[in-house]
Amino acid sequence: MKITPAQPSDLPKLLAFREEAAAWLRGLGSDQWSRPYPADRLLATIEAGTVFMLRDQAATAGTITLTTDAEDGLWTSGELEEPSMFINKLTVARTHAGQDVGGRLLDWAADRAYSTGAAWLRLDAWTTNHGLQKYYLRHGFRHVRTVTEGGAVNGGPRVSGWLGQRPAQPTQHGFTDETVVPCPPALPG
Repeated sequence: MKITPAQPSDLPKLLAFREEAAAWLRGLGSDQWSRPYPADRLLATIEAGTVFMLRDQAATAGTITLTTDAEDGLWTSGELEEPSMFINKLTVARTHAGQDVGGRLLDWAADRAYSTGAAWLRLDAWTTNHGLQKYYLRHGFRHVRTVTEGGAVNGGPRVSGWLGQRPAQPTQHGFTDETVVPCPPALPG
């Protein structure tokens, strides 16, 4: 399998992935991703170069978004001073479920974060999806805290506030990486 940057032409596939994942989650009793994701926001992240596609020959096996931008209101100012990369929208096609594709994408992200000079790979997970939280813990993440307020419209509860992190480090993910790793940031001085 190879990992490549997403292209604008991948937008319909990414939106379909999200719908497929939301339907699967509904079957498990979760409301995660129940609201459609705005196509224009997804296209902006593709054009920013932060969305990656995992391709298994002609099939798309998964996708992951990896960015240096943290979700507002989750991480402390001290944590934000630490060089980090943030995972969003990790999705595995149901055709590739049960093959540890998601775990290998997490390893790829830790490797890429390390290559850019980051110390941490971080994420926020759905607050009520305890199965997903356990999944991340099994894949080397440590629970930092759960943020429960200030995320929804009108100051309602935050739905994705379970914070986890793991060290950015070299890994053996087994993918052919066809992405370009950005240069690490210049050191001050």
